[in-house]
Amino acid sequence: MSELNEWDSFYVIVGSSAGALIGLQFVVITLIAARPPTRAEEAGAAFITPTVVHFSTSLLLSALLRAPWSTITAVAVLWGIVGGCGIVYSLVIARRMRTQPSYQPGFEDWLFHVLLPAVAYAMLLVSAFGATSRTREALFVVGGATLLLLFAGIHNAWDNIAYQVFVKMRDMGPERGRDIGSGKDV
Repeated sequence: MSELNEWDSFYVIVGSSAGALIGLQFVVITLIAARPPTRAEEAGAAFITPTVVHFSTSLLLSALLRAPWSTITAVAVLWGIVGGCGIVYSLVIARRMRTQPSYQPGFEDWLFHVLLPAVAYAMLLVSAFGATSRTREALFVVGGATLLLLFAGIHNAWDNIAYQVFVKMRDMGPERGRDIGSGKDV
């Protein structure tokens, strides 16, 4: 389908970025796991897991939109399903953020962890309905939603890492100057 061919470079760049960021997120989680904070499981489900899900969704959308579809209908149904599932997932994340006891989320947390991803997933769902009649516009909406998920994920990953490094490690006291792997002072 010629409309999708015009998006080739865009989804190669976005998909590659999302894949690389997923890998970096796992590296950071592995480094932090040596000294997990108290109640880390609930906070991780509310703040870290969604970041990986949003990166993975960007990667999935990039792969779906680079497949050689003969018509827009099949891929629009798939991105619509992704959008619907993402809206439900955003509601789950909102509940997790409210109930986890480790951290009191502020406006920025609600914006980047719940609201912006929910908007991106809603964009996917709505654009799926108009894809057959307004293909070009629908593809721009999907591209915007994919970037919104990627940028929200980048913000959230940075926010998670900065919180762990600048807040949690500072609160560890004298142990913060020790090499995590060897137990030696650094």
